[in-house]
Amino acid sequence: MRRACLILLAGLYWSLGCAAVKFDLPAVTPDHIEHSKRCLSQYVPKDTLVFARVNVGPGYNQRVDIEIVDDAEVPNVYTKKNGISGEITNAFDTRADAEISICFRNTLPEGFHGSPDYSRPVEVNFNVGAEAVDFETLAKKEKLGPLELELRKLETVVKEIVSELTYLKRREARMRDTNESTNERVKWFSLLSLFTLISLGTWQILYLRRFFRRKRLID
Repeated sequence: MRRACLILLAGLYWSLGCAAVKFDLPAVTPDHIEHSKRCLSQYVPKDTLVFARVNVGPGYNQRVDIEIVDDAEVPNVYTKKNGISGEITNAFDTRADAEISICFRNTLPEGFHGSPDYSRPVEVNFNVGAEAVDFETLAKKEKLGPLELELRKLETVVKEIVSELTYLKRREARMRDTNESTNERVKWFSLLSLFTLISLGTWQILYLRRFFRRKRLID
């Protein structure tokens, strides 16, 4: 299956918000729907807040479907909606260390023929971690002053950095264990290969000596 992917910048935007991604989503007939998928993807650690805002522009007789899913061993579907139009929002916590994909399809009804004239504009805002938190609502709810709000933002960012460093530390430990296990296997395989070669060489020498003695070529 041909799948065109638009890749979002992977990383944390602590000081600046994630810019919107805008593109035109071409419409196809139902028999070509599998070739029309357009996806935006970003790797996100487990238990991270994700906020997605999607705005789909108008389009005559075109049905836009959206699906937000990750690529874990058992994929998690966070949302799946058909026939969307206008602005929709979705916030969720990730359930696995995986790549989150927001995928769109634009379908024409039966009887219509595909044409470059059929497309709908799509705008996507994808915020992760601290950038996904609605601090204005939080400030009103907890009656936080400007300084307290900035401290709360800083606290959220620091927690996110610590979480990311902890994740990287776990990955480094896992990779170190893998390297040590691989080195141990290579060592024993090398010793086994060396022993096999020495044994084979010794057997060949003894066999040839017996053979030549039977043929009375050597004493």
